[in-house]
Amino acid sequence: MLKVVGIMMLGVLSGYLLRNRSLRWVSKAIMVAIWLLLFLLGVAVGNNAEIMDHLDTIGWSGLLLAVGGVLGSVLMAWGVYRFFFQGKDKSTLA
Repeated sequence: MLKVVGIMMLGVLSGYLLRNRSLRWVSKAIMVAIWLLLFLLGVAVGNNAEIMDHLDTIGWSGLLLAVGGVLGSVLMAWGVYRFFFQGKDKSTLA
């Protein structure tokens, strides 16, 4: 865990030192890294016999968690909007 925090802090320091340079390629590199990680995660899941044998049970649990997470996020966003932004002058929001 300490390695992860250290690597993240190294990235923050690097970003701070390079803040005046154009780093447009970073967003593309991040997207490629995410795609690669998702692919490798799929390979690892497909290679795990225990997960593949129980995929029907895991799938329903995963679906329930995903729907619950999305529903909770939508409800909280709606509540925050109503509490903080509804009824205020629209010109102050932009």
